[in-house]
Amino acid sequence: MLHHRLLGYLDEVARSGSIRQAAKRLGVASSAVNRQILALEEAMGTPLFERLPRGLRLTAAGEVLMRHVRDTLNDHERMLAQVAALKGLTRGEVTVATMVSIAAGVLPGVIRAFRETHPHIVVKVMVLPAEAIAPALLAGEADLALAYRFPPDPRLRCIAEFEHRLGAVMAPDHPLNGRYQVRMADCLAHPLVVADRSMTLRTVLEQLVPEGASFTPVVETNSLELMKRLAQTSPHITFVNLSDVGEEIRRGVLAFTPLADAGAIIQRASLMQRARSALDGPAHLLAIRIQAEFARESTID
Repeated sequence: MLHHRLLGYLDEVARSGSIRQAAKRLGVASSAVNRQILALEEAMGTPLFERLPRGLRLTAAGEVLMRHVRDTLNDHERMLAQVAALKGLTRGEVTVATMVSIAAGVLPGVIRAFRETHPHIVVKVMVLPAEAIAPALLAGEADLALAYRFPPDPRLRCIAEFEHRLGAVMAPDHPLNGRYQVRMADCLAHPLVVADRSMTLRTVLEQLVPEGASFTPVVETNSLELMKRLAQTSPHITFVNLSDVGEEIRRGVLAFTPLADAGAIIQRASLMQRARSALDGPAHLLAIRIQAEFARESTID
């Protein structure tokens, strides 16, 4: 890895187009800057600057190197911000774009835990339709995005993925509770409260209905909170991921039983950032907390 001081020399020479001007701005001798550049050109085996009568201009090789230099300098600044954050020095804000089910499921626990350790960071949550989440992240309206089924896009980088068990959720006194697992066919005889067609979960559920069986929910909604509240009253059943009901399981108001039919179907949530932007301190810290909380909620006994 190139030395940080040398990167600064290269960046300043490229910006000013002059070794003399760069040295003046950096507060070092012109000879020191020139010597570093010549040594690097010799090591790389190619000129990085064209020597013109009125200054210097990057060569094609120099352009390639300069992109690396500036990315590295930016990453270095982000790293310093993150170290300061980990030392408890960060103030600021972070915005995460997400979907209804996650906002009503695991995200409140994430934010509570995050606020305990970072009380001076403001967390903003944008709850959006699934198709609007990636555009909001790319437009810079959010620092992070957390959702299911992100479309492939080279402008996005996945920080982490979380695989979830899909299951039937019901009151602890429900007749189906206590089984190791249940089939969708077992659940169809009970009043079903299910995600409506605006939620990605609905498509998954319909794949699990046995051929020829009648799938007739008594309630359809895009509110995960309503689904969970109704499921607390037997004999209603709803279907969500384990991480969506961790808090209710701990409080003893809901029970979760894996769906046997869902073994081949993976519900995968992704935590994303813009590919060409490094996370600043607050966003980096929230990303760490999201990963920790998802790991905890996915392993509830």
